[in-house]
Amino acid sequence: MAGEDPSTSTNPAEVAGAADLPKVHRGARRSEDTSPDLSEPEVHKGRFTGGKWRMFLLAGRTGALTVLTLGFYRFWMKTRLRRWYWSAVRIGNFPLEYVGDPLEKLLGFLIAVVFLAFYIGVVNLLLMFASFSLFQGSFPAYFLSLLGVLPLWFYARYRAWRYVLARTRWRGIRFGLAAGAWGYAWRALVHWALAILTLGILWPRKTFWLEKYRTDRTWYGSHRLQQGGRWRDLLGAMKHLYVSVGIAAAMVGYGAITESVDMVVRSLVLSPWIAYGLAFWRARSFSILTRNKTAHGITFESQARPARIFGIYVLGYSISGFIALFVLVPLVLVAAAIFSGFGFGATLDLGPLDDLPSWFLSLLGAVLYFSLFLVWGALRHAFVTVPLWAHFTETLTVLDHDGLKNVHQRARDEFEEAEGFAEALDVGAAI
Repeated sequence: MAGEDPSTSTNPAEVAGAADLPKVHRGARRSEDTSPDLSEPEVHKGRFTGGKWRMFLLAGRTGALTVLTLGFYRFWMKTRLRRWYWSAVRIGNFPLEYVGDPLEKLLGFLIAVVFLAFYIGVVNLLLMFASFSLFQGSFPAYFLSLLGVLPLWFYARYRAWRYVLARTRWRGIRFGLAAGAWGYAWRALVHWALAILTLGILWPRKTFWLEKYRTDRTWYGSHRLQQGGRWRDLLGAMKHLYVSVGIAAAMVGYGAITESVDMVVRSLVLSPWIAYGLAFWRARSFSILTRNKTAHGITFESQARPARIFGIYVLGYSISGFIALFVLVPLVLVAAAIFSGFGFGATLDLGPLDDLPSWFLSLLGAVLYFSLFLVWGALRHAFVTVPLWAHFTETLTVLDHDGLKNVHQRARDEFEEAEGFAEALDVGAAI
């Protein structure tokens, strides 16, 4: 199936009979459900087949090629990483497929760069002229320019999700996301503003309504997904953050009023609790939102565990940091020695490097600088991202109430712009 042309369709009914899957009783109640039979769903459990060290080698190799090609290979790197992650996710013994084309990404990036060059070169110039003419300063221009970029940032995220879904398949059936990037952008601005103005108290409201907007426009073949539930259902997932951050803020505020530095320092004791609160929020919010998703006879379950996610972050970053010490510290020392030769800081003995030309030392320093991010990125993929994907996949269950038998292939979304704006603005919408 990996070599299949993206424009061809596959009949899922011919594939679905490949394995006999167990039957379970489904007793959970849903706010929105169009499934014909809730008594005996067919269970498709998630399984993750990827390995940490295989990803480390792939991320390191593709990252090195990206550095050596001055960033040009990044579109191929992201495509290869996505294909690895997607193929490692198996739902009911059927892997996900990613059929994105790196040339599409490159073309979309060039289109976005042309547009952004116009915005930066013309709009910002006019803003700067008006700012100096009216306010005798540049701050208003920078502020208005930032406000102008924020809608584009959310717009780019939605467009990136649309491209990724359009190039993702399961059981040969394409996913899709309906147009609506500008609608998402202004909604995101409103919900983010409310969340910030309420000091994060309405963060669950923002999360729910933005997720609902995106989910209600998501398609699996001919089936449209729906996000049920209420935003208040997510309040319980924030309990650890509400309490821990609230106590820490009170301690910092009291320390500022009384000019007590000790009280501010003591607030750092709450850092592990805050970190656990973030893991608790990610696990519980994902599970709640997943349980309330439906797609014409298809329902979902997630049993993501906060303790496991917290452990992945702590252990993953600890291992990554420990390994990085043996790799990054020598690179930092060599880079420091090179830059000291150009008059930065104390002069260090470069040894045999003293006889090399300055242009070569500059190039070597740049390579070492980018190698720091390369090594750290590969370690983060291997020890944080891969375990997280494995946990969320293995705790996910898809319950089919005859919905998969009735799904039909959807037309291919050409979307030639790809995720160019996301690449240009580096919004981090996906891997």
